[in-house]
Amino acid sequence: MLDLADPLRRWTAEGRAFAVATVTAVDGSAPRDPGAALAVAADGTVVGSVSGGCVEGAVYELCREALETGEPRRARFGYADADAFAVGLTCGGSVEVLVTPVRADAPARPVLAAALDAAAQGRTAALVRVADGPPALSGALLVRPDAAPLGGLGGGAALDRTAAAEAAALLDTGRTGTVRVAADGTRCGAAQLTLLVEASVPPPRLLLFGAGDFAAALATAGTFLGHRVTVCDARPVFTTRARFPDAAEVVTDWPHRYLDGQTLDRRTAVCVLTHDPKFDIPLLTRALARPFAYVGAMGSRRTHDDRLRRLREAGVTEARLARLRSPLGLDLGARTPQETALSIAAEIVALRRGGSGGFLTGTDLPIHPAAGPVSCGHDVTQGADPARPQPRAA
Repeated sequence: MLDLADPLRRWTAEGRAFAVATVTAVDGSAPRDPGAALAVAADGTVVGSVSGGCVEGAVYELCREALETGEPRRARFGYADADAFAVGLTCGGSVEVLVTPVRADAPARPVLAAALDAAAQGRTAALVRVADGPPALSGALLVRPDAAPLGGLGGGAALDRTAAAEAAALLDTGRTGTVRVAADGTRCGAAQLTLLVEASVPPPRLLLFGAGDFAAALATAGTFLGHRVTVCDARPVFTTRARFPDAAEVVTDWPHRYLDGQTLDRRTAVCVLTHDPKFDIPLLTRALARPFAYVGAMGSRRTHDDRLRRLREAGVTEARLARLRSPLGLDLGARTPQETALSIAAEIVALRRGGSGGFLTGTDLPIHPAAGPVSCGHDVTQGADPARPQPRAA
């Protein structure tokens, strides 16, 4: 639902009734992640998508039915072997969707409106709903780091407390997914629920240290991928807004001093492009001590070996050195700054999503890898933890 925060916020403010279908789980080669949504207004207006177009018609009808009855719906769509044009994903995967009607008299409407406001304004928040459980549990819970939870799932205070704790854990890494919890909210038991947690967080940070052509190209690529990009360099003659029009922030400062002054989360990516030990070593010593999603440094093999020696002399442990991506980027045969930026951005995505970085042609690697929910929480249905990259073997 938060995937469509802007249009749904407008519909809510206008008092319009609508139903929204949200992807809760994917399996195999499905085109959209959990959290992807399609919404249908009472007048038939449609926004969003839950697939590459394979099942949109069927989901549209489910939304219309939910609007008429006021009852949530759940459905699973997969590949139809007998008829490739039947309702199903012809790419071979499957998706599960939760359809929530949001009529004027819906008890959860104020909570949903508050969640949409938070997402539209870029504030950190999580919306929790029951993706698989008794129909009576049709409420919504909004979890924010700076306020008490709002609303409820309909299963009692203990369930709401458990749901809030699970949502906070996913918010820490900015992930949307499902978790399995006990229906009574107190312990793992026979009666289990699946909760959908939609996370709304500010864009992840991409910090580029070194104001050169490679940083300019990577700032463009990082912004395109949805990062908030900062370029930092101690040399004012190179660190100008005109040279980095796509960066959100251009800073003239010593790199390690800038990093020391920043409050950053686990999704942060750091790229050191300076090629100068007086900048690199203090900066990398600090960056590798923090649980960032990605820390990479540019340079030749010789530069890399010298950098490792200097970092060891500075007291950096082998465990921290193992986290350093150096030389950074994937082997694309890149030559230009733009090609190099592509290789670095591709490595960041591969580590975040758990990809191998190799060719898909000639392999049987899944194109859209997914993991199922785990009982009693702390795992998600899609995507790798960006703070704990787990590349697949080629």
